[in-house]
Amino acid sequence: MCAHVLVADDDPRQAELVRRYLTADGHETVVVHDGRAALDLARRLRPDLLVLDVMMPELDGLHVCRTLRAESDILVLMLTARTSEDDLLLGLELGADDYLTKPYGPRELMARVRTLLRRASKPASEPAARRVGRVGLDPVRHLVTVDDEPIECTRGEFAILTAMSEQPDRVFTRAQLLHHTRGIDRSSTERTIDVHVLNLRRKIETDPQRPAQLITVYGVGYKLAHG
Repeated sequence: MCAHVLVADDDPRQAELVRRYLTADGHETVVVHDGRAALDLARRLRPDLLVLDVMMPELDGLHVCRTLRAESDILVLMLTARTSEDDLLLGLELGADDYLTKPYGPRELMARVRTLLRRASKPASEPAARRVGRVGLDPVRHLVTVDDEPIECTRGEFAILTAMSEQPDRVFTRAQLLHHTRGIDRSSTERTIDVHVLNLRRKIETDPQRPAQLITVYGVGYKLAHG
């Protein structure tokens, strides 16, 4: 699909390289080199996707992302040379849809772009109720059941279960789960995710000390198994 893409990067050579790859993939691409220009042009052009560098003059990418997210649902792919987990989590908490850490390969960049655009182009549909082992989840009714008995869940717990129930047995990192709780609690941290998981285990597991469904994958994160 052809998309309108805005690239904001203060490194002219890097920005031109990204523009060439996007253009070769059939996208209409505009480049700016500072945060204020990125914000102004995003508001005026309303592109499908903003490829946004974090470290820029005038306004940094985090400020741009925070401002745009309060105004629109534009897709944001954040580029960052920062490698600390806190910086990456902050980008997701502010509303970035995905991020790449520099240096990155052009093939990886284009794969992320295609994934984001493909996801956004899917027609909206009413989410279906689903069941994973003993756990049932109905997104429309905001209902969670265990052995067909309803249980009370907080919004954060429900967001985590919803994400994991869409892909049973997939391992989610804490950062990914934090991304799914975005907008529910802006002060959330990875520690918050651990607390949500502990609380969920008390509600859905027969023996929370020996979980059969909400399982820890050490060194990676958590998964919702069929049990």
